[in-house]
Amino acid sequence: MLAGLTAFVVPAWAHRLDEYLQATVIDVSRQEIDVVLRLTPGVDVASQVLRQIDANGDGKLSAHEQQQYAHHTVSQVSLMLDHTYLSLKLRDYVFPSVEELRAGSGTINLHLGVQAILEPGKHQLRYNNQGAGPDTVYLVNVLLPHDAAVHIQSQKRSFNQAVYDMDFSVDQ
Repeated sequence: MLAGLTAFVVPAWAHRLDEYLQATVIDVSRQEIDVVLRLTPGVDVASQVLRQIDANGDGKLSAHEQQQYAHHTVSQVSLMLDHTYLSLKLRDYVFPSVEELRAGSGTINLHLGVQAILEPGKHQLRYNNQGAGPDTVYLVNVLLPHDAAVHIQSQKRSFNQAVYDMDFSVDQ
């Protein structure tokens, strides 16, 4: 019977075909905040996303087009620490092939970050993703801090997870 049940298990990476998944992972330490944004267009919206990236319509994603799209995506994201906006910097990006994007299996990876020297005490972090349109779905998670001085107190997400709030503290 157990073997029969496992036949219906859906892989954890699966997403709906008609959505543009924007999955964010945040990592907070006393010296910096890292944000990894994984953009995965489903097969039904991939051509629309490709048109946004491929500015000259030649069917290829040049380095310049990739950079422009990465910077545009970063401009749709904001990060606030203790009610003050932080200037997220694009540190790195990796684009899959056009074929992978068209098939709905390609993921664009953007690595963002900001230096933030966190003083001991309580802090609030707010992440806001304005996204790419009505077909966009969001997922936001924070990593368990690898810095033993950082302690997550609470987390809240908006209904669609475009806005994420976290209260945390930093030890002496």
